[in-house]
Amino acid sequence: MPSTSDASHSNVGSATAATSRGPRSLLASPGLPISLLYWAGAGLVALSALIHLHLWMTGYKQIHIIGPLILLQVIAGFGAALAIAVTRHFLIAVARAVFVAGTIAGLLISIEVGLFGFKDSFSASYAWTSLIGEAAALVVLLSAAFISLHRPAAAG
Repeated sequence: MPSTSDASHSNVGSATAATSRGPRSLLASPGLPISLLYWAGAGLVALSALIHLHLWMTGYKQIHIIGPLILLQVIAGFGAALAIAVTRHFLIAVARAVFVAGTIAGLLISIEVGLFGFKDSFSASYAWTSLIGEAAALVVLLSAAFISLHRPAAAG
């Protein structure tokens, strides 16, 4: 029959094991290969923000509704790139991937049918660069998030 001290050690061990299987901390290290994916995604998001900043500064800021939306994309892009790089957390990566998908959709809608009275073109400066960079960011961020969620839990 186990002694009282044996039972308490057993309970402490099971509590520790249960805690180690709980939700991942925002600052928990995901490991180098996954971190590289997050950092690549953060770099692509920052590139998108930089392209949009350039577009905003070179004339898009004058376009009603589109100008403020592009500036919002710039601010959100740089903030998200920093958050992704620092935390390397799957929820932040997924949230930014959704935002990137919205940016892609906005560009495609603007080109195909127009958006808020503005019609863009693939011949516009950086349209293809933006689209390809954002598509790459979408793939990289969703890959990093998927791998993070499906990696084996660390033995505790």
